Amino acid sequence: MDQVVLVLGASGLFGSHAARMFEQAGWRVRRYDRARGDMAGAARGADLIVNALNPPGYHDWARLVPAITQEVLGAARATGAAVLVPGNVYVFGREPGPWGGGTPHRAQTRKGKIRAQMEASYRDAAARGTQVILLRGGDFVAPGDARSVLDMVVLKHLARGRITTMGPPAVPRAYAYLPDMARAAVALAERRASLAQFEDVPFPGLTFSIEDLRAALQAQLSRPIRLRRFSWWALRLASPVWELARELSEMRYLYQMPHRLDGTRFAELLPDFKGISLPDLAGLEAAALSG
Repeated sequence: MDQVVLVLGASGLFGSHAARMFEQAGWRVRRYDRARGDMAGAARGADLIVNALNPPGYHDWARLVPAITQEVLGAARATGAAVLVPGNVYVFGREPGPWGGGTPHRAQTRKGKIRAQMEASYRDAAARGTQVILLRGGDFVAPGDARSVLDMVVLKHLARGRITTMGPPAVPRAYAYLPDMARAAVALAERRASLAQFEDVPFPGLTFSIEDLRAALQAQLSRPIRLRRFSWWALRLASPVWELARELSEMRYLYQMPHRLDGTRFAELLPDFKGISLPDLAGLEAAALSG
């Protein structure tokens, strides 16, 4: 029998890649239309709900993220579907890394605390019978898609021979190449019968600094690339009237502190999984530039 997945937020960054990868793996994919409203009805007969819904531009997180979480869990309870959620690193605050399933959640930002509360709700739901897989990634990377911060800010002026660093250029950070993360979501979903009721699985993805990225891009493009510092002061000035500027400013610390995700649990569950390399990622970004 075909497996059925309901993808919430299927037009978003993670959701669009997840829908595509589940389809390629032979699943029947339903793309949730929020305008139609009935999530439990849309989930009827589904084996899995992928919650990739996120308020655009970080809008009204304090109200909308808990509301979405409860609606998803209500649909899962009503249908018996498992839930897969893409997690992020906001919950860890400034805890020493590498960050894994056992790292304490000590969020220091408002958005981090909201995400920590969201994850606690999923953990509680798992204890009451709903299977939950939390696949945690670093900054999303989707070459050519200006909705990712890497393309929207860091690589915005690559065609002019310049990239922007949002922190010290030698600081390594965690990134998730979305086609790989979506493939991992499918692989975990397909072996969910052997997983724990609640799984917190860090997706190791790639860890690199802006200096590493610049070197890889220079090798691909065969020309020098200049570095420019991001103007955080401009975001601060715009914050009173521009919600996205205010929300991005709160996450500045993640561009200043080295961090990576612990891939131990991921390797235990998916030992044969092969992800993209930094040179290959740079090649895709260079190709998107010329395309």
